[in-house]
Amino acid sequence: MKKILILFVITVSVNALAQNKANTLLNEVSEKVKSYDNISLDFKYTLENTSENIKQETKGDVVMQGDKYRLNILGVTRLFDGQTLYAISAEDEEVTISSDNDDENDAITPSKMLSFYEDGYSYSLDITQNINGRKIQYVKLTPIDSNSEIKNLLLGIDAQTKHIYNLIQLGKNGTKTTLVVNSFKTNAPLSKTLFTFDANKYKDYYINKLD
Repeated sequence: MKKILILFVITVSVNALAQNKANTLLNEVSEKVKSYDNISLDFKYTLENTSENIKQETKGDVVMQGDKYRLNILGVTRLFDGQTLYAISAEDEEVTISSDNDDENDAITPSKMLSFYEDGYSYSLDITQNINGRKIQYVKLTPIDSNSEIKNLLLGIDAQTKHIYNLIQLGKNGTKTTLVVNSFKTNAPLSKTLFTFDANKYKDYYINKLD
């Protein structure tokens, strides 16, 4: 009985230490991100579901400043000015306008991408990998909400720069999405109209306004 109690205490202590280290690392990442006026990323996005024989890969880029962002992916520009989201498709010559409803689902949107982990997750340190000479420390995050469609996530953090390197999300339906940051730039001079929708540029487009 005494041995079991000692083992239990050691296990609890080790788990608490690992969680404290994970918490410290995530705080360092958060403070680093918040210290920048703006962030520009080039990334690779992969979606896989082996049971459905699905694998899709694409590249994209995003510029973020506070809650505002300009995201280019799959031929669509998603522009969020802090209040309204504009999805601009050049191929379809269509602009879809909607209010911000990102909080209504589990989607990790650009405005959340570098800070989503701050609320709603329990976390612990996971494996460390050496990727192209960079030490990447993974933190495993599990949604506190049992109704979440997300099973868990692995957040890869560059141990030296404290920048996010990649994000691996596993859904309860077996879908795995991976986002790898290829380029991470900060505090670039931005146009004052970068996050502003100019209707004059899209006079010939179909405007689809959603409630």
